[in-house]
Amino acid sequence: MRKIKIKDREIEYKIRRSRRAKNLRIAVYSDARVVVSLPWRMSESFAEKFIREKSSWILDKIFHFKKFGKTSLLRTGSRDDFLKNKKAASELAEERVKFYNRVYGFKYEKIAVKNQTTRWGSCSKKGNLNFNYRILFLPKPLADYLVVHELCHLKEFNHSKRFWDLVGKTIPEYNKIRKELKVL
Repeated sequence: MRKIKIKDREIEYKIRRSRRAKNLRIAVYSDARVVVSLPWRMSESFAEKFIREKSSWILDKIFHFKKFGKTSLLRTGSRDDFLKNKKAASELAEERVKFYNRVYGFKYEKIAVKNQTTRWGSCSKKGNLNFNYRILFLPKPLADYLVVHELCHLKEFNHSKRFWDLVGKTIPEYNKIRKELKVL
């Protein structure tokens, strides 16, 4: 384990070398471990520089996991929590749908916020967009990805290359964000 000081915080991280890796990659796990995957021939000094560049993201993830622990954010919360946050979540979802739909111009029927335990969002064949109220507690890039994902299902009701090309139009780093979301 190595240590680096960022914004008055000491972060421990581990370097994992990989013969298959083509790029640097940082992962922050639910126990707040930070692991940097480094291509085999790349100097370790690149890892420290990369950590400094991504320090805000790393600290956000560490804070998130310390706040919510190892419990899935998707499965936490009560009916009272839902009722307390539903309005704010609806406002967020509507605002972000309108923002991104300026790019796409898709027709949709209604936007609903629900208290689901297994889904972040869905899109019906009738053009209804549904979001989990916990979207409110996600970092902005993840919430935006969810909105764009469901919005793009209005045009492509599948996960084909055409669908992912549509998502990539406004969220080019969607693959990275999808992986982050799966950890939650």
